[in-house]
Amino acid sequence: MRKKVLLVIAGLLAVLALSACGPKSQESVREQLAGKLEKLSGYKANATMTLSMGAKPQVYKVEIWHKDPTYYRVNLKNAKKDQSQMILRNDDGVFVLTPALKKSFKFQSDWPKNSSQAYLYESLIKDIVADKEAKFSSTKEYYVFETKTRYQNNHMLPTQEIKLNKKDLSPAMVRVMDSDRNALVTVEFSKVKLNASFNKDDFEMKKNMTRAQLGTPVMAEAGKQDTSFTVKYPAKDIEGVSLQKEKEVAIEDGRRVILTYGGAKTFTLVQEKRIAEPALASYPMEVNGEPVDLGFTIGAITNHSLTWTQDGVDYMIASNDLTMDEMASIARTVEGEMSK
Repeated sequence: MRKKVLLVIAGLLAVLALSACGPKSQESVREQLAGKLEKLSGYKANATMTLSMGAKPQVYKVEIWHKDPTYYRVNLKNAKKDQSQMILRNDDGVFVLTPALKKSFKFQSDWPKNSSQAYLYESLIKDIVADKEAKFSSTKEYYVFETKTRYQNNHMLPTQEIKLNKKDLSPAMVRVMDSDRNALVTVEFSKVKLNASFNKDDFEMKKNMTRAQLGTPVMAEAGKQDTSFTVKYPAKDIEGVSLQKEKEVAIEDGRRVILTYGGAKTFTLVQEKRIAEPALASYPMEVNGEPVDLGFTIGAITNHSLTWTQDGVDYMIASNDLTMDEMASIARTVEGEMSK
């Protein structure tokens, strides 16, 4: 009799063990992620980011370092061009570094606190935890969440699909989609090291600029600089708006092209390339406006203008008619190789 009772108990324990190893619920995974976020001291990750917003997809290699709570170093490098930019955050502020031009810009901002960031792990966790209506599914290797985003232009990029590795809940892939479910931003993580260690000066601005310049061909040599560039045109169409005029303006130390758009709404797109001043490299330029994530870089946006730098060219959209969302959407499509 005692033997039979022991066998029954053993059977019940086996059933409980099997059920415990079964599929996890959405809520249990969410709770695990919240716990992981609370204990996460930082991480290092490598990823490939593809932007599909223009005529041709643009591919970037991304190296992400984060030290809890507010230190960031995100290095973005165009896979086809030997050019890179770095987004850096430390106690002094938010910096955007362009080593090849010896340029640095400084924001006083809470970036990336108040917006989704497809390549930042803790941002993805926050999006999952915050969206109580998120869709959830499970495959052999991944937990998959479909959540709302917290982008500034949420109605243009409202949804994202996040794949997490079942083994350690690290990020595997993110697809950020428009309202038609087209993936406009795709981030594929190739390597993630959680609770990584860092050196004291890993997030210091001058040290990072110096290190980046050692491995980057400098585009600007005093007196020998090429100020030519290919004029680019937005791929995004705004109903009732078209290019009215293109004009090149002579400037003493470079080249400037002004595109004027008119119709239902008006805006101006200025593109220019100047002879850089290496002496300014040690003194970050203070930027007006709030930082806006354009995918390939960080721009500075105000109610009536958006400025950014890409491939050595400075861009500005100015308008009294466009919303901030519309300016950001247009800027993202100027990034590709466009044609009129």
